[in-house]
Amino acid sequence: MNRPGFVLRLALLVAVLAAAVRGEDAPPPPNAGPIFAAPEKVRPLRIAIYEGDGSGAKGIAAVTARAAQLPGATIVPVKAAEMGTRDLAEFDIVVFSGGSGSAQSKAIGEAGRKNVRAFVERGGGYLGICAGAYLACAGFEWGLGILNAKTVSPKWRRGGGMVRAELTGPGRALFGPVTSPFTIRYNNGPIIMPLGRADLPPYEVAAVFRTELARNGTPVGVMVDSPAVVHAPFGRGRVLTLSPHSEDTPGLENMVPQALAWLAARPAAP
Repeated sequence: MNRPGFVLRLALLVAVLAAAVRGEDAPPPPNAGPIFAAPEKVRPLRIAIYEGDGSGAKGIAAVTARAAQLPGATIVPVKAAEMGTRDLAEFDIVVFSGGSGSAQSKAIGEAGRKNVRAFVERGGGYLGICAGAYLACAGFEWGLGILNAKTVSPKWRRGGGMVRAELTGPGRALFGPVTSPFTIRYNNGPIIMPLGRADLPPYEVAAVFRTELARNGTPVGVMVDSPAVVHAPFGRGRVLTLSPHSEDTPGLENMVPQALAWLAARPAAP
């Protein structure tokens, strides 16, 4: 017996039955092998990853493992108190992973938020995943204000599970020529729309959701075709956010490395 294959099929059957009991559509099938190629010709990067209140240990470990796939990359955990005092210029990119965006904001405080914002404005890269995507948005008083976005609803507990997403044209230019939808893990990530602030550039959509989760009284229908991955300039730097979790989705192992490679390729100064 092919035990790993049997276990995977059994887990999928259990998920299908559980979804049927909840009156939901069956979860999408797993990805068949790697979806994205590894980035090429990336210089050795120094990457800071936030480690503190509002970020889970498993998420930090998963993102760190993906960043370590980049040849020569150095990944440095940075504590909450350091975010406001450390000279972030020693890094190319700062990463905030999953957990709670408001808790991350509270932990790093006003000094930390100001320091991260200045780092990106001077030319640094910012990668926000789920909670880190919330943190980037300018639509919250506690946000960093580096992404011209707000959430479509204050009801954010949409639930967790596998959904389908698809790259846009700009997304294929960034992640590679993948035209088919793929499966990705989602867990209460932000469903965003443009904030419309004149002092911030608009974001560009790199991937959209093709299916949705809408539990706990959250609005139905707003997640389908909404942004799953976006990016935007901020000052001389770049911002990229992922609402779902590619870092621990089988088949999407190269999505975070591709995002980091793009963030490190800074645009020309305005």
